[in-house]
Amino acid sequence: MKIRPLQDRIIVKRLEEEETTKGGIIIPDTAKEKPQRGTVLAVGTGKVENGTKIDMTVKEGDTVLYGKYAGTEITVDGDEVMIMRESDILGVVKG
Repeated sequence: MKIRPLQDRIIVKRLEEEETTKGGIIIPDTAKEKPQRGTVLAVGTGKVENGTKIDMTVKEGDTVLYGKYAGTEITVDGDEVMIMRESDILGVVKG
């Protein structure tokens, strides 16, 4: 990867959603919603607030949930990724 996020920003690669339902119905691309789940590829150093450094709580490799309209889509080395603030993360998926 040729990009390093600054401060409290992270780079996330979306996880692809299933193409078929449990009942076997195939979902066409036009009907699919954008996934709100992804893998953290890179993490910034944290932010400074009122003179105090606040470290990041997510790390590379974490699977995270984020808001529907969170972040900005960018292309890095031919891959579609998102760059967003850590505050856009709703939670970390465990297990």
